[in-house]
Parts: sequence; structure tokens; C-alpha cells
Amino acid sequence: MYNRRKSRVIRVGGVAIGGENPISIQSMTNTPTADIAATLAQVQALAAAGCEIVRLAVNNPAAAAAFAEIRRRVTDMPLVADIHFDHRLAIAAIEGGADKIRINPGNIGDTAKVAAVVSAAKSRGIPIRIGVNSGSLEADLIDKYGGVTAEGLAESALRNTRVLEGLNFDNIVVSIKASNIPMTLAAHEILAPQVDYPLHVGITEAGTLYAGTIKSTAGLAALLTRGFGDTVRISLTADPVEEVAAAKELLKALRLRQFGPEVISCPTCGRTEVDLIPLANEVSRRISHITAPMSIAIMGCAVNGPGEAKECDIGLACAKGFGLLFANGKVLRKVSENEMMSALIAEIEILAKEKIV
Repeated sequence: MYNRRKSRVIRVGGVAIGGENPISIQSMTNTPTADIAATLAQVQALAAAGCEIVRLAVNNPAAAAAFAEIRRRVTDMPLVADIHFDHRLAIAAIEGGADKIRINPGNIGDTAKVAAVVSAAKSRGIPIRIGVNSGSLEADLIDKYGGVTAEGLAESALRNTRVLEGLNFDNIVVSIKASNIPMTLAAHEILAPQVDYPLHVGITEAGTLYAGTIKSTAGLAALLTRGFGDTVRISLTADPVEEVAAAKELLKALRLRQFGPEVISCPTCGRTEVDLIPLANEVSRRISHITAPMSIAIMGCAVNGPGEAKECDIGLACAKGFGLLFANGKVLRKVSENEMMSALIAEIEILAKEKIV
């Protein structure tokens, strides 16, 4: 597999980040946090989708008060408060039950204000995520490097880490994010050997659902296969639930996590004699409740299907008027076209029960 970078373990509520713990999935609500009902509904939707840590913007006193109420109502999801500029909001969020806060010490203010935030985090035993973003790099580092660069991002992260360490605080998670993939990767390569804190990875401002998913996947795959990353967020201009779905598929594709079945389907070609696209989509929909790990093949050619997907646990190779059900490369039986779907789903359900047992 991949040689994962060694890091210390940090706890965010009930989720352990770093070390040999599974790479966790995060997202962020996009509702106004002060709207408790809307934000609570989104947190619950994210939890149902498989999100493991949720971040909320705390950008004013009303949001801080709402955060505390949401924390009171949400008992089984780690909640992170995202803070900029106002150290008083960070302290309020900590007192309101945050499991972690995200700050950039450089924009919180003078050392006394940062020290007050650190003191509050220490008293509750919660970590601080140092978030460095290409859009808010310190002016002196932009001047030093002639613009936003990987070197500047890494130096900012290291500088802010040293600020917290100077206050005898090491319960830290670090993130460096840019919308530029090569810059993000280079920044991690510079920073990672210098610290052992867990890394929160992502490509910031990646874009809309389709383009952003592709861009995030490209960037995160490059980072994760090099061993960088203990927790991930795919940032999309879309429903946050889509971020979780994309992250699960990415980690599953890289064989870093298992999240139920993996559907392997052929792209179709001139040999395809059935309408395979809606068939594959319908299978994916009907197995969404299954949690047992397995591989399922849906192939459009009855001649090559079992051979091309011989590594799969179960599969269906389709031809005009019939299909071949197969398991581990061996044909089980021939079924008519109108019973292909029901036969495949029945076999999947049986296999899921066996795997759970």
C-alpha cells in the first residue's frame, strides 16, 4: 500500500486522528450557524451520509450562542468551530462545547489573545487546528517569496505552530490548503518532515460538484498516496452531503477505507446490447443500505464480462435478452433480461449477510 507519514494521535471528540487510525472524513455546514434548525438538520444529514467530523462557522456572537445550543442537541458527532479574527468567539465556542477549533493564530491578534484561546483549549482538553490558506497568507510572506508560494504556505504553518508550542500547547492539527494542486503538494512536502502533527488535507475552493470533485480527487489522491493526510475534506460548491459521498468514494478507491460495496461497471461500447447505464445506476441505488464490503461488477458483454471482472465477489454480464450471474469469475447461472435486476440484488443480499456473519 502507501507509506503513510507517521504522526502523533489527536482526539476530536470520539474520533482519533493520526497515528494508524483510519483517515477520517470531514465536512462543513453551509447554513448560517445562528439558524439553529437549519444547521442542526444539516449536521444530521451529514451524519447520516457518513461524515465523521463536522465544522461550523462561528463568525459572530449569535453564531457562538447557536453553536452551544447545537452542541447540546448533538451528542454523537464531533463539532469543530471555525474562527477568524475574534479570539472572544473562539473562547465562547470552546466554552460552548467545541471538540476542536480552527484558527489561524496570525489573524487572531496579539500574543495575549492567542494565549487566552490556548488557555481555554487546554482547560477543556481540545485540539486547535492551524488552518493556513492560500487566500489569507500573511503579507510579509507574500513579500518575502514574491507572491503566494508553497514555501510561504509551509513557513506560515510552521510559524503558527511554533506560536502555539511557545505557549506550551501541542494538541495541534495542521492544514495547508490552496486551490493550486502542485502548490499544495509542494507545501506538504516542505512542512511534513518538520512536524509530527496530524494533517488535515484538502484542495480549497475546488469548485462546483462535477469540476470540484475531479479537482479535489486529483489533489487528494496525490497527497494521500504520498502518505500525507490523517483527515480529509472535499470542498465543493454544493450540498455538503456531496462532499462526504465523494470523500468516501475516494478513500474506497484508494483502498484506504471500506464503505460498503464497490460497484465496478464497464463504460459500454459497441458490443453492449442492453441499456446498461440506467441498470448500473439502479443497482447502486438499491444497494445503498448495504454496509458489508464487497465488489459488484455490472458488465455489458456476456462474453468478456466474467473474465474482465473475475476479481469481483459477484457480478452480472449482460447480453441481448439474458444475463450471466457470476461470482469470483465463475458463472452461476443464466437469467432472462427481465429478471436480471432482481436476481442480482438477491445474490448481493445473500452475500452481504454471509460477510456480516
